[in-house]
Amino acid sequence: MPRHTTATLAILLALTGAGCVTRASEPGQVDDAALKAYAAKPFDKRALMGQTVELGRNHGVPVVAEFPCSDVCPQYTVRIIHYRLPEGVDCAGAGGVEEEVGVPVAIAVLPKTFCVPKALEPGGYYTR
Repeated sequence: MPRHTTATLAILLALTGAGCVTRASEPGQVDDAALKAYAAKPFDKRALMGQTVELGRNHGVPVVAEFPCSDVCPQYTVRIIHYRLPEGVDCAGAGGVEEEVGVPVAIAVLPKTFCVPKALEPGGYYTR
């Protein structure tokens, strides 16, 4: 099985197995508690480096976990959980908070602004 498929399956199983995905409404909804639980868990840097994993919709907005890495991989892989904003929607309008974080690029770390779910404030959206 390809690495990205295995990693995605593991994340989905973790979310659904813990009762974290809200099933009462539309499939793919992820509540605040599910995001907090996911953010609190460690992740496999080698399996997830360079991946972007769709976590579902939180308050109607798509949310993803990105795992960028560069230079010394997989040791420097980080996890950034953020909203993937639909075109024409700003962060405040989506109910998120703009946060600037360091993203590994080449041999450096560059600042990039993400729209993160309020439930993951402060700092729960970023893991090294």
